[in-house]
Amino acid sequence: MPQTTVAKDAAKDAAKDAVVDAIPNSPGVASVLPFLYIAWADGLLTPTQIEKVSARIKEQVWLSAEEREQLCGWLDPQNPPDATTYYRWVRRIKEAARAIPDAAQKSLTELGFEISGLANVGGLTEEATRALAEIEDALGIVGREAVRELVVERPLPDGAGEVAEIDVSDLKAVLDGHLMPLRNRIRTLLCDPVFSYPDTETPKEEMREIVLGWTQLLADQGIGALAFPEYAGGKGDIEQFITAFEMIAFHDLSLAIKFGVQFGLFGGSIRALGSEEQKRKYLADAGSLALPGCFAMTERGHGSNVRDLQTTATYDAATQEFVVNTPTEYAHKEWIGNAAKHARMATVFAQLVIGEQSHGVHAFLVQIRDEEGNTMPNIRISDSGHKLGLNGVDNGRIWFDNVRIPRKNLLARFAQVAEDGTYSSPIPSSSRRFFTMLGTLVGGRIAVASAGLSAAKSGLTIAVRYGAKRRQFGPKDRAEMPVLDYLSHQRRLLPLVATCYALNFALHDLAQRYGETPEGADVRQIEAEAAALKAMSTAHATRSIQEAREACGGEGYRAENRLAPLKADSDIFTTFEGDNTVLLLQAAKSLLSGYQQEFSHLDFFGLIGKLAERVEVRIGEVNPLKRHQNDTRHLLDPGVHADLFRDRERDLLISAARRLKGRIDGGMDSFEAFIEVQDHLLTLANAFAQRLVLESFQAAVEAEDEGEQKELLGKVCALFALWHIEQDRGWFLEQHYIDATKAKAVRTEVNALLGQLRPVAVPLVDAFGIPDQLLAAPIAVAG
Repeated sequence: MPQTTVAKDAAKDAAKDAVVDAIPNSPGVASVLPFLYIAWADGLLTPTQIEKVSARIKEQVWLSAEEREQLCGWLDPQNPPDATTYYRWVRRIKEAARAIPDAAQKSLTELGFEISGLANVGGLTEEATRALAEIEDALGIVGREAVRELVVERPLPDGAGEVAEIDVSDLKAVLDGHLMPLRNRIRTLLCDPVFSYPDTETPKEEMREIVLGWTQLLADQGIGALAFPEYAGGKGDIEQFITAFEMIAFHDLSLAIKFGVQFGLFGGSIRALGSEEQKRKYLADAGSLALPGCFAMTERGHGSNVRDLQTTATYDAATQEFVVNTPTEYAHKEWIGNAAKHARMATVFAQLVIGEQSHGVHAFLVQIRDEEGNTMPNIRISDSGHKLGLNGVDNGRIWFDNVRIPRKNLLARFAQVAEDGTYSSPIPSSSRRFFTMLGTLVGGRIAVASAGLSAAKSGLTIAVRYGAKRRQFGPKDRAEMPVLDYLSHQRRLLPLVATCYALNFALHDLAQRYGETPEGADVRQIEAEAAALKAMSTAHATRSIQEAREACGGEGYRAENRLAPLKADSDIFTTFEGDNTVLLLQAAKSLLSGYQQEFSHLDFFGLIGKLAERVEVRIGEVNPLKRHQNDTRHLLDPGVHADLFRDRERDLLISAARRLKGRIDGGMDSFEAFIEVQDHLLTLANAFAQRLVLESFQAAVEAEDEGEQKELLGKVCALFALWHIEQDRGWFLEQHYIDATKAKAVRTEVNALLGQLRPVAVPLVDAFGIPDQLLAAPIAVAG
């Protein structure tokens, strides 16, 4: 490059630097400095708004002509300032703010006034202050929230990052709850060397035998029979069984699933659907694994739609037998855990046919192998093949070719068939009987949700521990920083950790209430909650493990660090025990039904009208000041969080009902109407789940004694709430629950909470209580 060109460029840069450096010496320019920052920070103002600011500046006679020209030049949307100029503005504001008392509490106008006063050339006139305030108010500029975000400095930690001392054992005890002794027993059991992980490249067939051996060890310890009656070797406690399943999921997920299939689904179906005689005959052997079994519900053509399964069980009164048949090649049972190799008996769900009449889906016990493992006559079994994950579980396909089973093999708690073929049931309605039968299996849904949470905890523990010691980049002439000290990394992981805490309390509460529910009681509310929380928890697991994998970089891709198998094994959790989308729609339908029952004296039109009155009252009661309020005390108020989550759910329910009614009134079939509003119902169900989780978390915080631990849990709870509000800020803005200023203040408060929780990030995940032997990720354990 010619020397003359270089010299000219250098002269231009020097002139530019001189102008920027002269900012503090101009009271007019200094006063507008915060507005310049806002104009170009993170796209907070649109070009139209910037033009409005420019127009107002041109009107200010208290500014000199040179000042107005300079400011408008910096506010030209077609010619934005370069990075050097922008960051010099930021530096000037930050340097000035250090000398201003309570700078973080000031508005843009107040901060500009203070900065100009520091320039030693006199303060602004009252007219100028008023003019700046008008610009701020007219544009709805983020004001105090933006000032806080700009002037509150996040200190750079020295060494390995700041770490606070907290009592992890006390925090762990809160998370473990009243079943902590059982949890500790299983932790200790799984740390036995016999449960050591095999090589990641262990062949499928060998892995299946290892997992079977582990399952037998758990059965020998009585863990599998926890939900069974005492005469079958158990404690009759479904909550303890769900807890065991949750804890086993900290180990190998194939083990958790095989454990769940054998003792939760196969044994659980006999416990929940069988007669007393059937339970006494089969449960002890199911609980000890002397009778390996499987749960044959899903078909190739029917997964979620259980009501329309095609497998039939036709009663033959002459022989007092049921004839179980797969009517077409593609009506076979599919993805049946334990079926490919180990199961000897199956709980088969089939359409019960007597004569010419179908009585709907019922459950039958069908022997599929003899004691030597040979397939029984007229039964065909094949392997489902290599899967994305869970290859320690022998999933298989089953076909029945007019297989005859004794009449007594109908699981008879809710239905009986007499010798002559007379059908009877304590529940006359076939629809109610069907849902009652499926409702008894809701414990499996809670268990899968809990196991998904364990997988998320494992992934996040690995990522947070690694992030606290993995160093990248740093200030000039200083050591590299741990990546967890970066706000971007904290945003990736810590809100997910907070969500783990929230789901922990919600799922434990749900499992306890389910365990305490008497037999025969109405469990529809628990069913709806289980459906919503299973969807939320397993989706959270999928997101958390993916985020953890990415946060660990290349090391997260290495199989020995366990994130890869965790990702592969847990991915199916969003599908089995109910596809998440289907479960959310079921939860939404339950919410609609609940309101119909609440106003049972009204017809559907009256119901919608009543709900409409409620929402109109609610909208009228929204305090405009609260909508704009954005101070820290308000944003951290648990009552504010609870109100926003409840109001969101209520409004979504009412508007969904209105949309349904409008379509039905217009002559649309109710099924088609339901399909057209499914997007709305999914949003409603997610809001329902988040409200349940928040309420459980807040109740747990409230139950704590005053002290540092309660304060810490309160911050984690606030992070959960505010992060989810931030994620759904579009809805809250659309419905006028918050304004733009408040939405941005929420983001700032989330960032502040992340900074406060960073020093305790590792203790927070350590409190999950996952032994290093189970975590088994070299990047996450000492050494």
